[in-house]
Amino acid sequence: MKRIPVAAVLAAISLSACISTPLAPGAEQVKITRVAADVSSCKALGNLDLDAAAAGIDNARNHAIGLGGNTVLDTTPTSIYGTSMLLRTGVIYRCDPAGSPASK
Repeated sequence: MKRIPVAAVLAAISLSACISTPLAPGAEQVKITRVAADVSSCKALGNLDLDAAAAGIDNARNHAIGLGGNTVLDTTPTSIYGTSMLLRTGVIYRCDPAGSPASK
């Protein structure tokens, strides 16, 4: 059995982490917020629950577009040090232009 050096495996993993997810058409317009008041007048469309490999803003935006949403409320817990992990959990909303976080 051929052995693969650990350094080669680690290099491949770190390189794959740098590759970004292509955005679906319109996904760049999806707003991300952690403020619940931003979505108080919006319609909830579904929950977002990404695994660690798919976590991130681009995947969240793509999922929102898939459900017809334009805003994601990020509910990913913060660490004990106060920093956020990659966006993994949230709620996808459809907000009218007057109620979207960008217009406030």
